Amino acid sequence: MPRLGLEGVSKRYGATIALRRGDLSLEPGEVHVLVGSNGSGKSTLSKIIAGSVRPDEGVIECDGSVVTIPNPQAARDLGIAVFYQELSLAEHRSVVENICLPGLSKMPGLFRNRAEMAAAAEPFIAPFEAVLGDGFGLDVPVGRLRADQRQLVEIMKTLAAKPDFLIFDEPTSALDRAQVDCFMAVLRDLKANGKSIIFISHRMDEIFEIGDRVTIIRDGETVSTSALEDTSMEAILRTMTGEEAGAAAEPAIPATQTPDPIQAPAQTLTPALTPALTPAKRTDVKLKVTNLVAPGVNTVSFEIAAGEIVGFGGLHGQGQSAVLRALFGASDFRSGEIEVGSVMVKGKSPRASIRDGLAYVSGDRARDGVIEGRPILENTVPIYALRNRLFITSPQSLGEKARAALEQLQTKYQTLTHPINSLSGGNQQKVIVSRWLMAPPQVMLLDDPSKGIDIASKAELFRVLRELAADGMAILLYSSEDAELLDNSDRVLVFNNGRIVRELSGDECTRYHLYHAAYEAA
Repeated sequence: MPRLGLEGVSKRYGATIALRRGDLSLEPGEVHVLVGSNGSGKSTLSKIIAGSVRPDEGVIECDGSVVTIPNPQAARDLGIAVFYQELSLAEHRSVVENICLPGLSKMPGLFRNRAEMAAAAEPFIAPFEAVLGDGFGLDVPVGRLRADQRQLVEIMKTLAAKPDFLIFDEPTSALDRAQVDCFMAVLRDLKANGKSIIFISHRMDEIFEIGDRVTIIRDGETVSTSALEDTSMEAILRTMTGEEAGAAAEPAIPATQTPDPIQAPAQTLTPALTPALTPAKRTDVKLKVTNLVAPGVNTVSFEIAAGEIVGFGGLHGQGQSAVLRALFGASDFRSGEIEVGSVMVKGKSPRASIRDGLAYVSGDRARDGVIEGRPILENTVPIYALRNRLFITSPQSLGEKARAALEQLQTKYQTLTHPINSLSGGNQQKVIVSRWLMAPPQVMLLDDPSKGIDIASKAELFRVLRELAADGMAILLYSSEDAELLDNSDRVLVFNNGRIVRELSGDECTRYHLYHAAYEAA
C-alpha cells in the first residue's frame, strides 16, 4: 500500500489553472522522481503536499487514511519535510541554529544549550564532513557561507526534522560532484530505512542514478508514471513536452567548454572531430556581450541585431534573469564587455545603462517597477525625464506624451492623477512598459515581463514588442512560459548553470529541443 497518495488534486488561481489533475503515489523506501517543464505544475503539487498551498479538489491519503494538509505545521505533524529550491535559512543565525530550527519548539525551557544543539546537529553534519570546505563551522553565521555550503545546511535542516516523507526540489543545483556523491549516499541510507522521497532535479544522470519511478506532469496534469529502469531520457522528454524529436538535434555544448553561441551555437560532444556550426552573419548589431561574468553568470557571450527578438530559455534559475540584471547594472558586474551599438558601455548602474540605450522590464512589479502610491503619470514619465534631463517641466506636456505611450498598449485607466494601485496587475505592467515607449531604447531587456498578467494583456504586450522589433529595436526576452518564449522569439539561447549551452532557431524552436538541450547539458 502506498504511504502517500494524491488523486485528482487541482489548484486554480482565478482564471489560471496551476494544477488540473495531480496524481501521485509514494511507496515506502522509494525515491520517486517528479519531472515537468517550466510551469507544468510540479511545484504546485509539491507545495500542496507541504501544506503551503491548499488544493481546490482531490484526495490526499497518508498511510491509508484520507487527510487534509491545511498548513505547513499540519504537514510536519504528518512527518513531511521539504527542501525548497529557494533556501529558507536564517542568514544571521549560526549553522547549528539553522540545522536545529525544526526541533527548537520541542526543546524545553526558554534558553537553548549550545552543546546540546551541537550534539543534535552532529548526525546530520557528519555525512558531509569531507566536502564542507573552508570557512564552515557550527558557529559561523549562514550568511557568510558559500552558496554550496548554504545548500548543504538546508539539506541538513531538512534531515534534522527526522521526517518519514521528504521532498527535495533541486537539492544539488549548487553542489559540486563530491558533494552530490555524499548527498546520494544519504538518499540511499534514507531509502534503506524505509523513508519515502520525492525528488525533483534537472540533472538526468542523478535521476537515473537514484530514482525508482518517475511521474511526468504536463500542462498541469499527471500524464504518466513508470519505472525508471523501463524508460530513457528521450522517452521522458517526449512525454514531458508532448512532442516528438523531429529533426535530429545537435547535442549541447559540453560544460567543460566556454560556449559562445554566436561563434559556436551547437557543438557535438566530440568537438575535435566535428567543427562548430557557423550561423549567417548578423548585420547592424545592437548589443554585443563578450565573456560576461556576474553573480549567477558564467562567461556568457552573444550578439543581437536590430529587429531581433532573442529568447533566453532553459530551466528556471539557470542564469537567464541574472544576465539581464547584470546587463542593466542591477547586480554586480565582475568582468566582460558590453557594447550597445558601437559604444562600449562603461557604466555599471541602471542610470548609466538607461543613458546608454538599455531598458529593463521585470515581472516582479512590486520590487522592480511600480512606484507605490504615486499617480499613473509619475509612474509613466521617469525614464523620459531622466533621458531628457528634465528638471522643470509642464505636467500638461508630459501628460500628452504619457497618454500616447499608454495608448500604444491600450492601457485602461481613468485619469493620469489616479494612483497606480487603482489599476489591475495587467494594466500596472502596461504602465511600466509604457514608460520606456516615451523614449524608446536601442535594446529592451525583458525579465519574465508577462508574469501575473491576464491573457488579453499578454497579447497586447507581445503585439507591441513585435512592432518595436519591426521598427529596429533589439529585444532580449526571458519567459517562464515555454509557449510564450518559443512563439515570440526569432531564436532561443538555452541556459544551464549560468552559461549558454545551445542556440535554437527555425524548426528547432520546439519544447522538445529546448528541454533536450537543457537536460543534456545538465
